[in-house]
Amino acid sequence: MARLTFFAGVLVALLPSWLKIPIYRIFYRYEIGKGVRIGFSPFVRVQRCRIGDHTRIGHLNLFYAIDELAIGNHTRIGFLNLFRGGRLSLGAYTTVIRQNVFNSILGPDAVNVVDSSLTLGTGVVVASGHWLDFTDRITIGAHTIIGGRNSSFWTHNRQRTRGIEVGAHCYLGSEIRLAPGVEISPLSIVAIGSVLVGRYHEPRTLVGGNPATVIRPLKERDLYLVCRKTRSDIPDEVALSDLPEAVREIFRRHRQEKRIGGETLASLAETPALDSQRAV
Repeated sequence: MARLTFFAGVLVALLPSWLKIPIYRIFYRYEIGKGVRIGFSPFVRVQRCRIGDHTRIGHLNLFYAIDELAIGNHTRIGFLNLFRGGRLSLGAYTTVIRQNVFNSILGPDAVNVVDSSLTLGTGVVVASGHWLDFTDRITIGAHTIIGGRNSSFWTHNRQRTRGIEVGAHCYLGSEIRLAPGVEISPLSIVAIGSVLVGRYHEPRTLVGGNPATVIRPLKERDLYLVCRKTRSDIPDEVALSDLPEAVREIFRRHRQEKRIGGETLASLAETPALDSQRAV
């Protein structure tokens, strides 16, 4: 029966998007919004599924043995990603690029109660080659970037689990390791190659090292970078909605300075060379 279910999922996935989406709606009872495009990406043993408007799912992704899958509006999923087990929620404007593994152990042998759930907030970006083990809960705050390659998040050891929480507007560099129970405050940057163990509750800081510690507070230019939109099509009111007012003001000021600087450079470029000679 399991093999039959798998092959049925693959056969449906082979169909063009305009044909398989009605099949998912009618026969699988999935809720799929308008303007959705799904490539060759099988849905196998996905019990409940909601996909928001204008979402794009590329080829060779696999959604397997998921209790509940919720994908928000305007989400983009690239190719060769695996989503397995538990409950997954991908917020609006989320971007998952390629070759990532989002895995929850099916039927874990744990001595504590587990919450096998993964929540990616609005505008989250997961780059390439990362492994997120959500045998217990993982929550990634809005507009956070898991950048670079080959980072891993672990929520279990042999028989005990603890969740991981990353705040909004964080940037996590390449090849970092998060142990069970890690908490990262909003507006934080985690340096490349860091190994995090414990809780980092001081916001607006640079964290790094093995084991990781707080290195320094973030400067204004750092805050501007973590507050920038993770995608150009995210509306301003969405991108800035959860920022403290003081941080919003920093963002607005730096953006205005950048805009004015760009206009100045453009006007200089348009000035005829003869004018400069006359000025001399």
